[in-house]
Amino acid sequence: MSLPAPSAPIAAEGSDQAPWHRLDRRMLLIRPVLDLVRSLPVLIGALFLGHGSYWQWFGLAATAATVAVGVSHCLTSRYRVTATQVEWRTGLVLRKHRAVPRDRIRTVDVVSEPKHRLFSLSAVRIGTGRHSHGKGPGKDELVLDAVTQAEAARLRTLLLHRTPATQAETAEEPPAPAETLLATVDKRWVRYAPFTLSGIAVVGAILGATYQFAHELHFDPTRYGPLRDLTQRALEQPVWLTVLIAAVGLLLIVSVLSVGGYVLSFWNFRLSREPGGTLHIRRGLVTTRSVSIEEERLRGVELKEPLPLRMVGGAKCVAVAAGLREGKGADRGGSLLLPPAPAARARAVAADVLGEDVANVALARHPRRARVRRITRATTSVLVLAAILFVLARLAGLPEWPWQGALVLVPLAVVVGLDRYRTLGHVIIGRYLVTRSGSLARATVAVRRDRLTGIVLERSWFQRRAGLVTVRAPIAAGRGHYQVLDVGEHAGIALADAAVPGLLTPFLVPDDR
Repeated sequence: MSLPAPSAPIAAEGSDQAPWHRLDRRMLLIRPVLDLVRSLPVLIGALFLGHGSYWQWFGLAATAATVAVGVSHCLTSRYRVTATQVEWRTGLVLRKHRAVPRDRIRTVDVVSEPKHRLFSLSAVRIGTGRHSHGKGPGKDELVLDAVTQAEAARLRTLLLHRTPATQAETAEEPPAPAETLLATVDKRWVRYAPFTLSGIAVVGAILGATYQFAHELHFDPTRYGPLRDLTQRALEQPVWLTVLIAAVGLLLIVSVLSVGGYVLSFWNFRLSREPGGTLHIRRGLVTTRSVSIEEERLRGVELKEPLPLRMVGGAKCVAVAAGLREGKGADRGGSLLLPPAPAARARAVAADVLGEDVANVALARHPRRARVRRITRATTSVLVLAAILFVLARLAGLPEWPWQGALVLVPLAVVVGLDRYRTLGHVIIGRYLVTRSGSLARATVAVRRDRLTGIVLERSWFQRRAGLVTVRAPIAAGRGHYQVLDVGEHAGIALADAAVPGLLTPFLVPDDR
């Protein structure tokens, strides 16, 4: 009696013989529809404007080719996770094969847009932290745009926690690690949304697009319908009343849009810490997003307090971490640790994330010479603007009231300069260098001193005359560097020497030590 031949061992996930996986086939129900929607301008032009000519067939062929490429992408895409890299390949005619080393992976984002949530799918974005400005979205990351939610959770755990899988684990999903909840959104925090003024960007985009569209069509909307009556009424009433009504209306629209954006972006927000040393952020109402930040990549935190938000006692907390795409916005880059919330709660989250209370510590004040410099810089910009408007009024026939109105802003500039000076401060606490600056956009930053790539002392001609110096702390995270503005010369040298011990010591004379 012959015995059956032993079956080949199943390749372990995360090993060199890891199996290839396909994207979920349910994406075939979504991708053609999305491609048709994107091709609507070409399709409409071909059917209506190109009727009876060869352009009609060209447009139909281009639409069919777009749909075919999308279907081919869904059918031919494969990925696998080996011991050293994540591999992805796709293409039927033009084949692509891409590999991302696992030790270069900095973030694993899980995004579920409405098109994914319809079939309980997710998109996994594997980021390496490489900044590819000008190359468009997705060029600096590997995107698996159609996997199940369970598969997305498995990939995030596998890639971030670097847990070697065994053959037995390939048949079942790895257990999700227990999490320690650090922060969750409170529905009452929606009251801070109008003071973020995020709706201004939406209003500006809508007005700009409408103006551009009307200008291209040589169409003046103020000549027709309700806008004509509104324009006529605005011209008949006093100017101050028109400006007041427009300002109130704009404020209401911006507030409503800001509240809507807050709800869509930060609903169900949760910040937790996993046992493997990872911060896990989940948020979103319609489009859900899950972001993971390894704590060993964390270089500090930043508390942002724009003036409107600060006036109502609010703030938001942002991570200073290596590998996050700074320059696309904190929200888009995934570095947001807490949305606009009470300032005390933001400080508590910063302390929980770093393990040290860096936000409530008393900061060292800067010398009075820094106050003169802050006021001078604030008022000079207003006076220069008033001078330019005055010259234009004399030479180009500009009305008198613009430069007169600019002079009225001088006292306000003095108040802003005083507030900028009052905000200045710094301190070294434990492993962190803490610095604070700004008035209209106040920010308190705490960065790890052992992760600084150097220290820079800067002095302009005006600073040398005032005996001041700016200490710049470069770091491979966040904005790339953070500054301690207008500190005294001896205090600045001592701060630089203490921030990175031993770096400046060979260059200091005994009096400076």
